[in-house]
Amino acid sequence: MAPSTAAPHSAARSSRDANALTRTLFGTDGVRGVAGEFLTAELALGLGRAATLLASPARPQVLVIRDTRESGEMLEAALAAGVAAGGGDALLGGVLPTPAAPLLLRRYGFDLAVVISASHNPFADNGIKFFGPEGNKLSDEAETEIERALEQQAGPAAQIGAVRRMHGTLEDYLRELHVRFGDLDLNGRRVLLDCANGATFRAAPEIFRRLGAVVKTSADRPDGRNINRDCGSTHVDGLARAVIAGEADLGFAFDGDGDRVLAVDGSGALVDGDELIALVARHLDATGRLPGRGVVVTVMTNYGFHAKMAEAGIEVAVTAVGDRYVLEELHARGWTLGGEQSGHIIDLAFAPSGDGIASALLALEALGERDLRERDSMRKLPQRLVNVRVPARSTLADATAVAEAVDRESRALAGRGRVLVRTSGTEPLVRVMVEAPTEEEAAAASARIVAVVEAEAAR
Repeated sequence: MAPSTAAPHSAARSSRDANALTRTLFGTDGVRGVAGEFLTAELALGLGRAATLLASPARPQVLVIRDTRESGEMLEAALAAGVAAGGGDALLGGVLPTPAAPLLLRRYGFDLAVVISASHNPFADNGIKFFGPEGNKLSDEAETEIERALEQQAGPAAQIGAVRRMHGTLEDYLRELHVRFGDLDLNGRRVLLDCANGATFRAAPEIFRRLGAVVKTSADRPDGRNINRDCGSTHVDGLARAVIAGEADLGFAFDGDGDRVLAVDGSGALVDGDELIALVARHLDATGRLPGRGVVVTVMTNYGFHAKMAEAGIEVAVTAVGDRYVLEELHARGWTLGGEQSGHIIDLAFAPSGDGIASALLALEALGERDLRERDSMRKLPQRLVNVRVPARSTLADATAVAEAVDRESRALAGRGRVLVRTSGTEPLVRVMVEAPTEEEAAAASARIVAVVEAEAAR
């Protein structure tokens, strides 16, 4: 039986998500803000030191990687100094996709990993997120302990650590991908890869070529300031035009740190995370590689996904927005596949985090000899998503007037669509999402809610 399409507004967030929003520094995906203003070298040093002092053993080995932002080197140096001041050894892995961190953690037995990246945000932003020894992002509780240690300014460590550069990390990451997808034959596939001028600019083209694809690339010349600028998974129009023009059979667009991917088929149609997860879930289920015959998605996932999974006999669990909540639910249920509409897809059979490159390869594995236009993964309900900028750390999504507007629209769409309004955990935005039977109805309903949110923000 298909699930109800009606959904509450921000009450759909878990209590863990709400708790995360009350913390001073950490949001739903680490510490993030404008580099040099909010995210200063002093803060990076303090975070590195606090996290290292809380880690074990006595001299933690801490991997540090980053994306291509111009502030990355500054924050890398400061964070490494903090690690050394905290008594650990900072191992600098250079520019790598975020998913390389958990893979290298497990490969080398490091005690902690730090990724310096603001993912899909503009170049002026940057961020710091931590991964524990098992390769998972640190829990809300662990991040809160880091904040407390930072505030308390504990005494000096028992020893001063070292800072060293690691060589061969890109090849280590490529080796992990090749071990997993070495049997995938991409000979004859013409693929266009939009690397967002970010962390995938070397790794993605290389692994696709090694697997036999005919590869063209775009946005693969980072200069520190062009990351995500009119390219990548947040701007796929250029990729779509290139594919339509015949430059490739299909295209993939990564985000700045490489943990997300969206696709474009030969007709130029966008294939988002919902469709990619649906495609992969059915493939893994058909080949007996979908433990529990279940998949985890978030409240943002399109109703059409739920309908397709019900048709295939695959159970769906729903969480708050954020890959950490998807991951927690996967572990709780013993399942391995989950993700988000944004293209953040987790396959625990490969790694405990989203990996845009691996997800693209898994989608091609699921397609086999078919063209992406033949995917038949799901029928999407028209969806309108509008981001409304609000004061920093605002909880405006819970305002009375906004809640009343959401309730009115939800009643009007009951049984035919749904409404979701939530506060972003990474940016000062309220996200307004409406699904309805037609584009026009979705646009009209979202416009009415956006008007209320904007009016409240101006008060």
